[in-house]
Amino acid sequence: YIGALGARVICDNIPGLVNKQRQLCQRYPDIMQSVGEGAKEWIRECQHQFRHHRWNCSTLDRDHTVFGRVMLRSSREAAFVYAISSAGVVYAITRACSQGDLKACSCDPLKRGRSKDERGEFDWGGCSDNINYGIRFAKAFVDAKEKKVKDARALMNLHNNRCGRMAVKRFLKLECKCHGVSGSCTLRTCWLAMSDFRKTGDHLRKKYNGAIQVTMNQDGTGFTVANKNFRKPTKTDLVYFENSPDYCVMDKSAGSLGTAGRVCNKMSRGTDGCEVMCCGRGYDTTRVTRVTKCECKFHWCCAVRCKECEDTVDVHTCKAPKRAEWLDQT
Repeated sequence: YIGALGARVICDNIPGLVNKQRQLCQRYPDIMQSVGEGAKEWIRECQHQFRHHRWNCSTLDRDHTVFGRVMLRSSREAAFVYAISSAGVVYAITRACSQGDLKACSCDPLKRGRSKDERGEFDWGGCSDNINYGIRFAKAFVDAKEKKVKDARALMNLHNNRCGRMAVKRFLKLECKCHGVSGSCTLRTCWLAMSDFRKTGDHLRKKYNGAIQVTMNQDGTGFTVANKNFRKPTKTDLVYFENSPDYCVMDKSAGSLGTAGRVCNKMSRGTDGCEVMCCGRGYDTTRVTRVTKCECKFHWCCAVRCKECEDTVDVHTCKAPKRAEWLDQT
């Protein structure tokens, strides 16, 4: 698609890019295609991680920021989005390198010869994921926007971008193949591979839960904790400046879509429970009939045959706020 239309035309029409990003886009159109595919993956992961929360990482069509005004506030949600998007770019590029989809990179060229781990010596073989190339390109491309401005928010974004990149590297694992008599591991060939992106998502979700509120230090080069009782953030902690809105009602200025109409779990006491999700406004219950596959049997050889069963379930959805309360916020 990019080849047919010309990289320059495509890159000039992507909204929100700064000059350095446009140049990289024009120079590496195949990498940009991988970044685009990676974006779908990290947005899905973000929505999975927050599926039971008032803010559910909802995206806005026809908005180049993807998440709209929620990104204007320097909140912990913005911190998470910067981290997971940065991680998604690293993951997509590294995977495309290993799959041979890119001209600029392939498998990790440094993983050659012999090495050792706690199980003994092994030979590097196969295709080790070239994570260092993925991190380098992601840093150059994603950070370019923040380096155009020297303010507190740019510093926060750069910090969280780095957390995302490092999170992918954290879950590299050594995979090995045994050689020798009847599969004995007298000889091993090993390679480094990225773990499933879900591990990165789970890790960054924990970092979101423990994100540290900070303020800029006086010389504008780093952060100090907003609350003296909290520990100083490390390079792997997400940081944010502003408290989040409660996301209960639609508030266009804060980017909150509200929770009216969201499905909730009547039995749960957690964030997906109707009391928390609906912010005390109550919920409506609708009885719906679902058709599911049931009584499945395996028939030799090789088919599984199932019956279709109908069951009736109650679906609970949050009530909308009263009109006056809603008007106050919009």
